[in-house]
Amino acid sequence: MRININHLKEMKQKQEKIVMLTAYDYSTARIVNECSIPLILVGDSLGMVVLGYDSTIPVTMDDMLHHTKAVSRGASQSLIVGDMPFMSYHINTEQAMHNASRLIQEGGAQAVKIEGGRNICTTIESIVNAGIPVMGHIGLTPQYMHQLGGFRAQGKSLPVAINLYNDALALEQAGAFAIVIEAVPERLATYISQKLGIPTIGIGAGDGCDGQVQVINDILGSFSDFVPKHAKQYANLSKKISQAVKTYRDEVTGKLFPSREHGIAMSDEVFSEFLKAVE
Repeated sequence: MRININHLKEMKQKQEKIVMLTAYDYSTARIVNECSIPLILVGDSLGMVVLGYDSTIPVTMDDMLHHTKAVSRGASQSLIVGDMPFMSYHINTEQAMHNASRLIQEGGAQAVKIEGGRNICTTIESIVNAGIPVMGHIGLTPQYMHQLGGFRAQGKSLPVAINLYNDALALEQAGAFAIVIEAVPERLATYISQKLGIPTIGIGAGDGCDGQVQVINDILGSFSDFVPKHAKQYANLSKKISQAVKTYRDEVTGKLFPSREHGIAMSDEVFSEFLKAVE
């Protein structure tokens, strides 16, 4: 049975921590799903850790649909949230609803995530009224990086802290079923979490949130360009993959691979008949 938004609200009420991870392909989604992770985010972070961009801004709806489809084929129990990429919901409500519906109908997601606060509440309300669950995202919102002056923590000053609190309240009022809080002081994120009736999912916002989300490439150590401060590496796959590739290279050049066990056998009788037929 697939996790749904009611399950998440129940988890908050029972004070059960909610675990969320990103996934961008079938194989990874299948593993995450089998590990009983309630929430899978097909994040526009794929622009950096999969596509090699220096931000999430170049990511398109086609990119998001491509990866969301793959993830939906691999995860049958986790609730899949598809990220709405930059400028896919900013022009007008009709555009936002159309793109949100594509992530659900074509991509196979069960919900969408939208960055922003009170400025996008009208859009969120319309999407929710159309039957599509929406997850909010406040604090460090990567799609607003140019306006924020880069990837910088938010909410350390009084005016910004008050704005974030009011944004969170507005998102809940607009119908969001959960809110990601990114790179916000722990005390502020905890206070916001306690004031909301919907779950908060923190990333770099301390343990006072109702759940946590991480980019899977960060916790596995497969993305080696940089390690975010909020990330903990539970493995170092970059090193292990590098070692495996070098061993493969050396075995091929050293004529050790493939060996007989990796080949397909052909009987002497059939081969003899083959030689007679072609010579």
